[in-house]
Amino acid sequence: MARKKISTTIYITPEQNERLKALNERTKVPVAEYIRQGIDLVLEKYKGVLPGQATFDEL
Repeated sequence: MARKKISTTIYITPEQNERLKALNERTKVPVAEYIRQGIDLVLEKYKGVLPGQATFDEL
């Protein structure tokens, strides 16, 4: 089931735009999906900085 998405504005470099468009042309995956995946990677990398419950592994 598709989740509701919110609109936001980001600024990327011309090089990032060109590479994302090329990736889209080859894979037919929307650029927005690659951006969402990139955000997920950053959130996973910095999850220790985010507030939340500690897991048993962290204790």
